[in-house]
Amino acid sequence: MMGLLRTMMPHKVQLLAVLAFGLALLFMENQIQRIEESREVLERTMARHEGAESEPRKGGAGGQVTPSLSEADDVVVIYNRVPKTGSTSFTNIAYDLCGRNGFHVLHINTSKNNPVLSLQDQVRFVHNVTSWSEMKPAFYHGHVVYLDFSKYGAEGKPTYVNVVRDPVERLVSYYYFLRFGDDYRPGLRRRKQGDKKTFDECVASGGPDCAAEKLWLQIPFFCGHHSECWTVGSRWALETAKANLVRQYLLVGLTEELEDFVMILEAVLPRFFRGATQLYRTGKKSHLRKTSEKKPLAPETLSRLRQSEVWKMENEFYLFAQDHFHFVRDHAVREKDGVVSVLPQSFFYEKIYPKVS
Repeated sequence: MMGLLRTMMPHKVQLLAVLAFGLALLFMENQIQRIEESREVLERTMARHEGAESEPRKGGAGGQVTPSLSEADDVVVIYNRVPKTGSTSFTNIAYDLCGRNGFHVLHINTSKNNPVLSLQDQVRFVHNVTSWSEMKPAFYHGHVVYLDFSKYGAEGKPTYVNVVRDPVERLVSYYYFLRFGDDYRPGLRRRKQGDKKTFDECVASGGPDCAAEKLWLQIPFFCGHHSECWTVGSRWALETAKANLVRQYLLVGLTEELEDFVMILEAVLPRFFRGATQLYRTGKKSHLRKTSEKKPLAPETLSRLRQSEVWKMENEFYLFAQDHFHFVRDHAVREKDGVVSVLPQSFFYEKIYPKVS
């Protein structure tokens, strides 16, 4: 085509045509370069937006705040899950997010489901958690009672989280779970399968599986490995559990308000839970595990349980946890027009001296 044009056009016109063609090429290359630069800027902006929660935020006078626990690669979270508190629903979220957010999930499976570790296993566990760098950042979960890492001289302490439930609701759910299982693994044969006795009938007949002493579980899970923690009705165990809840746990949520628990965790631990709230609201696994054949309690059954000292103490602990969680939530989120969202950073640094030149 160019050869044909050369034979048909005068020499000067040919030169002008070549010059015009060259200018057109330069213009196109310049436009392509600008598009590439714009794309790179857009990608950097999107990356900053996606990681905004993990980046330092500047204060009013140039001070910077780095959210603790947010992005460090050596963070370890331990969820020593209490049975029948919605723990499977929560851990499913962690399993769904671990690949996307880049952390490891490890299930602590104990022999015969014993939540109390031997002293030698306590030492082994502390050593594994603190020194197993290949697994960090890590999210450990299992039915294991609270373990104080500082007791063993460990340099780094894990971040504890947990969820509690109304003590009677938890026991009733566990009672029917042992007999009828749930919709998580419906084909699995449970230990009490075949026993058709209702919880009401069990209480009326004084059966061991529904005795008030069976309520004593959430307190020892938070109390720990001291022998007194497992003394049913121990006031010392109750007070120790309360102290550990507020001093040793980053956050303790409620089964009845699990979405708020997930939302706050996403705000304070985005390294693990970025995207958890949306996943909880829309994911198929969020409410996956439900106990089958669960029957409502008769008023006389509930009244009988509430007369026991064990229920009074476990309920006191639950209400304590409830009040604390509501206090944390009320200072962490806001609700407007029915939409709940996490509050933005509300503090900054100023009057920083000496001045940096």
